[in-house]
Amino acid sequence: MLRGRSLHLSSLVYSKKPINIMSVTDQGFTIDDVRQAEQRIKGYATKTPVMTSHRMDAKAGRKVFFKCELFQRTGSFKFRGAVNFLSKLLEQSKDGPAPCVTTHSSGNFAQSLALASNLLGAKAYVVMPSIAPQCKQDAVKEYGAELILCTPTEQGRIAAKDKVVEEKGAVYAPTSQHHDIMAGQGTMFTEMFEQVDEKLDAIIAPVGGGGMLSGILVAAKTLQPGIKVIAAEPELANDCYQSFVAKKHIRQDHYPNTVADGLRISLGDVAWPIVRDLVDDVITVTEEEIKESTKLVWQCMKLCIEPSAGVGVAAVMSDKFKALSPDIKNVGVILCGGNIDIDSMKNWL
Repeated sequence: MLRGRSLHLSSLVYSKKPINIMSVTDQGFTIDDVRQAEQRIKGYATKTPVMTSHRMDAKAGRKVFFKCELFQRTGSFKFRGAVNFLSKLLEQSKDGPAPCVTTHSSGNFAQSLALASNLLGAKAYVVMPSIAPQCKQDAVKEYGAELILCTPTEQGRIAAKDKVVEEKGAVYAPTSQHHDIMAGQGTMFTEMFEQVDEKLDAIIAPVGGGGMLSGILVAAKTLQPGIKVIAAEPELANDCYQSFVAKKHIRQDHYPNTVADGLRISLGDVAWPIVRDLVDDVITVTEEEIKESTKLVWQCMKLCIEPSAGVGVAAVMSDKFKALSPDIKNVGVILCGGNIDIDSMKNWL
């Protein structure tokens, strides 16, 4: 349990004996990668709190433990993966010139790679679409990266990134489709495993590209094999659900207009085999459920989460989740970030 009042930031850390399982999937990505990531991000990434609320428990009908990545540096879990990826890259090139990196992102990973590069002493070139919110463009520049604006299409982003790779000799840092990114994101669960007294029966994680979900799957299924890991996804961007049901990778053929803008990207090729092998279920939620659940956290917990984080909350509050086994009593939910675009938020409040 988390000792204290109904809304409590847990500082309790204790030792649990890990299960000796080297790998839970055959995709060449194991708990060892996550443990190494823990060491690399130490001193850079924030150990974010786990919080609880009696009001949220009552509404969910279960005890819910919220992993608050909105308190992570840059306001998103993405910073974990960015630091691990860049730190390992620098380790591998320590006998040569320091590498520079590039990525294309319109959101949280852009800011995360910019700050990670600043802290670790690497040059970063961040490609963003010209229509990206000005506040996000400003943040990338303030974190020390060189901002490159491109045509607001997938082809435009890739072309601009490829030009940086060719002209600057930069290493491309994917937003999610790389095991080093996934390993960094998996540290969320290893932290949570130590922070919560109760054995978690299930954990819910939002899914877009699948980097965070993959990292959590490998960490959770290794440290606690009986845990149920459930992906949460907007109905308007439900390619993970479709893939899960069809048992084959199905990509979106459009750019979904969901309020959960961090989850608009399709489930990636690197993530899919891990998700296919390990995820227990995928729950989709409507736009109205996302909005209401986001506002519910604002009201009940006074936490300013973004709608992408509200997707996991909507899933734990959903009838489908409530209909699952009564043996699921303690549930972890990843609040993946708190980077709200105030201007777009005005359209749905």
